[in-house]
Amino acid sequence: MDKLTRRRFLTLSGVTAAGALAVGATRVDWDTLMTAAADDPLDPDAAVLVVVTLYGGNDGLNTVIPAADRAYQNARPDLAYQPEDVLDLGEGLGLNPGLKGLKSLWDSQGLAIVRGVGYPEPDRSHFRSMAIWQTASPRTSVPTGWLGRWLDATGADPLRALSVEPVLPPMLAGAQTAAASLPLGGLTLPGGKLGAAFAALGAPQAGEEAWQARASRSVADLHNVVRVLGGAAHDQSGEDDPDEKRDKGASAGGSSQLAAQLDIVANLIEADVPTRVYSVSLGGFDTHSDERDTQQRLLTELDGALTPFVQRMKRTDRGRRTVVLVYSEFGRRVHANASDGTDHGTAGPVFLLGEKVRGGFYGEQPSLTDLDNDDLKQTTDFRDVYATVLSDVLGTDPGRVLDDHRGRIDGLLRT
Repeated sequence: MDKLTRRRFLTLSGVTAAGALAVGATRVDWDTLMTAAADDPLDPDAAVLVVVTLYGGNDGLNTVIPAADRAYQNARPDLAYQPEDVLDLGEGLGLNPGLKGLKSLWDSQGLAIVRGVGYPEPDRSHFRSMAIWQTASPRTSVPTGWLGRWLDATGADPLRALSVEPVLPPMLAGAQTAAASLPLGGLTLPGGKLGAAFAALGAPQAGEEAWQARASRSVADLHNVVRVLGGAAHDQSGEDDPDEKRDKGASAGGSSQLAAQLDIVANLIEADVPTRVYSVSLGGFDTHSDERDTQQRLLTELDGALTPFVQRMKRTDRGRRTVVLVYSEFGRRVHANASDGTDHGTAGPVFLLGEKVRGGFYGEQPSLTDLDNDDLKQTTDFRDVYATVLSDVLGTDPGRVLDDHRGRIDGLLRT
């Protein structure tokens, strides 16, 4: 009989796709990642970037809210928050009441808010605008993502970037290298008497030969994976809340289960997997109608996922070198529409979180009276944010990724 290794055992059991990378695939599994962590752990001095995409166009004015601004109140008579409703940040701005955890991070200098972020000549199409954000090419369509080009420029190992999403986002696709993906959905083990018998196979027994011991440890490892991942990574076999309110704002794609995605990312970071960039997402922000309740629910979900993730990261040396970047493809119009919602707009805030972040405001707050075709004027180029994280998190010359763009945001991150 062939020597039975852990990797071969799990491959034959149908749980893993060991060697997928060797044949050019980018979908990986937990076993592949754990093997990589053992064989080639991430340099302890290397920082990690976690990118959170909010699909649909999050309304920045009802996220970082100028509640005391009369122009804001006049533009949104029924949609505006009152000054007493928001979580005060200073400078006449407050966080949406769904972001209580982020407010605590702000108070401890762990949240940076970059204001008025956008790109030249804005496009209000979800797909074109998201393509611009993910490729970092506002004027010319290009076939590669900004982090895909980072992969191309710095090496050929797809495990250096990982998407924990149903599909690989364009920002992680380069010309020569695409990032790996680990979609949620995970592992399901048998239950009942069969499950108990299967689990018993993982118990060591006196006198067993070496190959039998390795096989039994593989069974134990498999059950441990399910335990660590929370039973198929917060099992998604059921649908999201069937109430129709879950469907509002969901026309522009994106994933739910953000907390589950970030839980997996935290496990991988703590395991020293050699991944420098992770991508996760939350959808549903296309709030053309009944925006206030829908957006506040989504921001509460965002807060409930991000806050414990950032707090968990503070507890380890590796986690303290992790930076979270949160963005959406555009903000919303200044004026509410007739359906108690807002239509596609332009600039909005970007959040950065983590111990490496110097908390506070960056960039100028856009004026609500000096508008461009009734839209906010961009005050910060989104590529300035990208250049800063490329340099100060990924240790890469931004010019290798962003062509001729040389802007950045000084003081945002600790190096």
